[in-house]
Amino acid sequence: MPSDVPLPLAVVLLSGGLDSMVCTALAQEQGFRVLALTIDYNQRHRVELEFARTIAQRLGVERHIILPMDLRQFGGSALTADIAVPKDGVGSDIPITYVPARNLIFLSLALAWAEAAGSKDLFIGVNALDYSGYPDCRPEFVGGFEALACVATKAGSEGGTVTVHAPLQHLKKSEIAKEAARLGLDAGQSWSCYDPLPDGRACGVCDSCRLRRAGFAEAGLDDGTRYGSN
Repeated sequence: MPSDVPLPLAVVLLSGGLDSMVCTALAQEQGFRVLALTIDYNQRHRVELEFARTIAQRLGVERHIILPMDLRQFGGSALTADIAVPKDGVGSDIPITYVPARNLIFLSLALAWAEAAGSKDLFIGVNALDYSGYPDCRPEFVGGFEALACVATKAGSEGGTVTVHAPLQHLKKSEIAKEAARLGLDAGQSWSCYDPLPDGRACGVCDSCRLRRAGFAEAGLDDGTRYGSN
């Protein structure tokens, strides 16, 4: 692309977790200027918001918005209500840490910002292999939202298209860890734990911690996280 032509814009959902950090860096690698959107939904693991700030700064995104939206008013999840976070391993059912319609809400907000900014590209770090079985992480959801975005916006009604990029969709957690290393990212600057300990360490035994630890172990890499449980 000629140097006098600005790079295209993309809105990237940046939670502060490993997947969203890698997703943001991949968007930049693909030639996008990044608008990073973090949702403060009054989640149990609010520490991830600080990690999102750090990631946005380190990656030099064009703009970073932390948007408040108190999903604790709805509840219905161990992340947004006074419900214990499961610590007994990753099961086959949708766990109580699923936040109802979370990625649908988040992508809708990202779409609104993208249309306002003149962007036609959204990035989300969902994964359908090593994950907790959330329905809003599956390829069917991503494809369905992309189709919806094309009929729900002014840009779409005028013949434009919206692309939802999910570059981690079919990667194992170990492959995502390797991507972080390849991209020169410090994995320790991302946060995964759903139930942080009072001393600031990750619990080590929630679903998210288990998936992260197993992925880095399989990849033979250090994830840079201090765990309270070995």
